[in-house]
Amino acid sequence: MEMFPLFIKLEGCLCLLVGAGRVGEGKLKSLLRAGARVKVVAPKATAGVQHLAKSAEIVWWRKRKFTARDLDGMFLVVAAPSSHAANAGIFEGARRCGVLCNAVDDPSNCDFYYPAVRRRGSLQIAISTGGSSPELASRLRRELESCFGPGYGPWLGHLGRQREGLLRSPMPAAQRQHRLRRLASRRAFEQFHRRAEITKK
Repeated sequence: MEMFPLFIKLEGCLCLLVGAGRVGEGKLKSLLRAGARVKVVAPKATAGVQHLAKSAEIVWWRKRKFTARDLDGMFLVVAAPSSHAANAGIFEGARRCGVLCNAVDDPSNCDFYYPAVRRRGSLQIAISTGGSSPELASRLRRELESCFGPGYGPWLGHLGRQREGLLRSPMPAAQRQHRLRRLASRRAFEQFHRRAEITKK
């Protein structure tokens, strides 16, 4: 089945994490990075998750097993319990509530998958194998590191500012589009970094 690729704005959205082990902690941090408001349900938690709970960076942590009522008001749920045996119940409950669900390393109990992501500032390059081989997605992500170095982060910020100015300008649409394409070219990228190097000196 073909997957529908999209990036979702999670800022301010309530999300549930079931399970707070090492894997769950990683998923929790990615949700928080996106600005989600996260609730955690798990009998035990890593020191990192406990720290996030104590510092009020998550909404709350309930030291118990998952119940269907935990899904009330959630936008999505990530299931990372210590045993996959609980995943089907979490997934079925989420489906009944209309809540998107990802059960880590359990494709049959997922509405969506986590892609392998390479981040350079606001630039995000996501690779998904539809759950068939996360290892391949991770390898391709590592290979992309050599193609898209750290310099893409500041350049993208520069491009965003240039685009905002051009969108406010009265120039004809065709001319504006031509300028935007030139700004996003490899040559423009190289010129930007040459200027940055000269400024450093």
